[in-house]
Amino acid sequence: MMRIDMTTLVPGFNDTVHDAQRVFRALLDALSRPGSIVAIDAALPDNHAMRDGLAGRVPLAAFASLLALTDYSTPVFIEREDNVLGDALRFHASARLTRDRREAAFVYIDDARDMPSLDAFSHGEPESPEHAATLFIHVPSLTEGEPLVWSGPGIAQSRSVAIAGLSRKFWRQRAALTALFPCGIDCYFVAGGALVGLPRTTQVEVN
Repeated sequence: MMRIDMTTLVPGFNDTVHDAQRVFRALLDALSRPGSIVAIDAALPDNHAMRDGLAGRVPLAAFASLLALTDYSTPVFIEREDNVLGDALRFHASARLTRDRREAAFVYIDDARDMPSLDAFSHGEPESPEHAATLFIHVPSLTEGEPLVWSGPGIAQSRSVAIAGLSRKFWRQRAALTALFPCGIDCYFVAGGALVGLPRTTQVEVN
């Protein structure tokens, strides 16, 4: 196993149990209200050490979310050049990192503009759709992209959502996955201390 670089290690939660619970509830809220911006940093009001440690390296929303969700039983794939996030998840959550995208339960993608095809990740199986991957995708903005119409459970009629940094190729691939329900991929788009949830049940209109 690779050694953890303690000189760059990012601090974890102040209160491991309660902070993780608050972040987990925020993540559920984001998936239950697709397209809504949810502030993860609001669940960590006093965690200045974590913020200072991350400063400009990994979005707080991505790190706190993965810290709340992962443990030794959930393989994590990190699409990122340095080890800052991986070291922190291994140290604080005993997370197991994998180099196999298809094996990963959780995935962090540091650049939405250079991400692999969605076919590279697990979609689950009809008898076990819960084994599909959950993606955390770092984007430049949660409000400044091309507006697309989202509809489905948790959305009253429809909602216009504008996530920056995502290509039409991504949206076409994601639209193709909706036909595989209950299989598919759940996504969170992260920027700074906030995120937007996109569950597999949501339809996104792509021209």
